[in-house]
Amino acid sequence: MRLDKLLGNLGYGTRSEIKKYCKQGFVRVNGAEAKKSDVHVDPENDEIVFNGELVNYREFVYLLLNKPAGYVSATFDKYDPTVIDLIGEEYLPFEPFPVGRLDKDTEGLLVITNDGKLSHRVLSPKNHVPKKYYAIIDKEVDDMDVRIFEKGVYIGEDYTTKPSKLEVLNPFEFEDGSLGSEVHVTISEGKFHQVKRMFEAVGKEVVYLQRIQMGGLELDEELDLGEYRELTPEEVELLEIRDI
Repeated sequence: MRLDKLLGNLGYGTRSEIKKYCKQGFVRVNGAEAKKSDVHVDPENDEIVFNGELVNYREFVYLLLNKPAGYVSATFDKYDPTVIDLIGEEYLPFEPFPVGRLDKDTEGLLVITNDGKLSHRVLSPKNHVPKKYYAIIDKEVDDMDVRIFEKGVYIGEDYTTKPSKLEVLNPFEFEDGSLGSEVHVTISEGKFHQVKRMFEAVGKEVVYLQRIQMGGLELDEELDLGEYRELTPEEVELLEIRDI
């Protein structure tokens, strides 16, 4: 990899700025001054020092975000803030993007990375990576709904979902005294507004939705809305667990 590309990816400056830094003697490779910024280096084996500090290069970043409502799952949007707006500047040179999407009004677990291959494996329908949600429903959810979800729900456009798991947790009482339900629902697909459309198909409405798990990775309860942290290597592997 070119030295200026490596340093640029890590946020040390633009290509022209890094060229100046090299000429000024700020960059050393394996103990020797790197006067030219276009030299090729081995990120895994070469020791690169910038202004006296060792450069730790990594190709990928993996972040776990507790997404708040009001943010769209995109890298850019003309009208609304995006989840990338919540990420610190030190990660932006990696050009991270959300793995899949959560609706603007949906909260919870969202992985942000620049690892395209991982994203494809997690999102590919053939891999059946489960996504688990906590939801509040405007009516009582019963055993009939559970059986319908187990068989697959027709959500229109000639499409029936794959079998999913619906768990009724507790009855939920709204301020007006009417009863709803708290549920967990686990799906292995990612159709547009899928969870909401599944409940609409059985005559009910989702009034709150939060993703709490993807694969074997669970939402970190210590993260407040809008907060994020890096994933451990073990947690990255949990993302691809295929069990529902």
